[in-house]
Amino acid sequence: MRNPDSMNASRRAFLQRASALSVAGIATPWAVNLAAMSEAAAATASDYKAMVCVFLYGGNDYGNTLIPYDTSGYNAYYQLRPTLGYSRDAVTATALTALSDPADSAGFRHQYALAPNLAPLVPLFQSGKMGIVLNVGTLVQPTSKLQYMNKSVPLPPKLFSHNDQQSVWQSSSPEGARTGWGGRIGDLFQAGNTHSTFTCVNVSGNAVYLSGNTAVQYQVSTNGSVPLSGLQTPLFGSATCSAALQALVTQSRTHMLENEYNRISQRAIDANVVLSGALAAAPVLQTAFPAKNGLADQLKLVARMISVAGTLGTKRQVFFVSIGGFDTHDGLLTVHPNLMKTLGDALSSFYQATVELGVANQVTTFTASDFGRTLSGNNDGSDHGWGSMHFVLGGAVNGQRYFGTPPIIASNGPDDVGQGRLLPTTSVDQYAATLGKWFGVSDSDLLMLLPNLVNYNAGSRNLGFV
Repeated sequence: MRNPDSMNASRRAFLQRASALSVAGIATPWAVNLAAMSEAAAATASDYKAMVCVFLYGGNDYGNTLIPYDTSGYNAYYQLRPTLGYSRDAVTATALTALSDPADSAGFRHQYALAPNLAPLVPLFQSGKMGIVLNVGTLVQPTSKLQYMNKSVPLPPKLFSHNDQQSVWQSSSPEGARTGWGGRIGDLFQAGNTHSTFTCVNVSGNAVYLSGNTAVQYQVSTNGSVPLSGLQTPLFGSATCSAALQALVTQSRTHMLENEYNRISQRAIDANVVLSGALAAAPVLQTAFPAKNGLADQLKLVARMISVAGTLGTKRQVFFVSIGGFDTHDGLLTVHPNLMKTLGDALSSFYQATVELGVANQVTTFTASDFGRTLSGNNDGSDHGWGSMHFVLGGAVNGQRYFGTPPIIASNGPDDVGQGRLLPTTSVDQYAATLGKWFGVSDSDLLMLLPNLVNYNAGSRNLGFV
């Protein structure tokens, strides 16, 4: 427990900074939270939990992912995309039976079906292990169509821009952000992990989502840790050369930048030894992951790392995997179904692996993307949109349910800001807060870590899907 005097001093320091930053205009919530993040106390955990973000780069076409299946909803959908939409017969086998059908803002209830190639996810939904979040997207505060048209409320920066909206989704700030909400959550829990290096793990390269103020994302390949070239095998065939190289890149230096570079190199070398050793002794997964599926390969590595969490001494982990190709301006009917198959097969296999490992209730997987797309087509594809539909999977998920408000499907309707672009009715901050609450983040820390959450009343911050 922190000393009460130091807590009061921290609170005073925070209030002073918040006052100084109040001139930041519409960016104030973000500016204030930047100052506040350092005030969040380290969180403790006695059990194990993992969050796995599956990012769909390019902006997933929500209309051909979750298809309206009730008669009026389907007719409106097909009227807006007569050359791009699925026939109703094509999605009969993937129609979902929810515990209750969600009502739109006009009171009409809707039914949905998954894209045909997402068939592996149907049993997960029907068995209560998957939920669907409707019309979620980047928002600063609850926004009506009139407010959007009049620009009378602050809006997310640089809407419809790939790089910026990817960053806003992951960090609440446009391209150039230094931390993401996954990394900021990692900040709270890394002290409770024996090897804090493995708190935030990226299997697909680099993403601001996993960057914290103190937590550093650890990048791995689908085969595991990435060894430093020249140390894994003798450099120039000489063990002496390898030893000299290791000394060169790890010894302390007087120059600040050189010393920091060597500190990071030592961290990478140590992490490689620990992780490669742990994975070598990991149980062999019996779950069959699909071949030639890059996303499945990433998720298999996540499952392997989860299987050795006890060896690594990790109590909380945040993972990031991704798949690209969703910028379907062209070839929607040929490209998107293959992406759906990759996604459905990979997510289904990963969930089964968590069941095999006995950790299904401790692992929650969720999808994210730049934005949704337009329902109106542009030739044989769709354009950049805004709100979208996303999946949440895991043993702790309150599945077979929809969360959020179904959009009214109508050209220039109350949820359409142009060409079938959905005005989100659920914010990324609410989505993230629900995950964070399950993960063990306190309500007060969530307000610090998610800059726009303060704009939503307490009763709407937790969507209840987990």
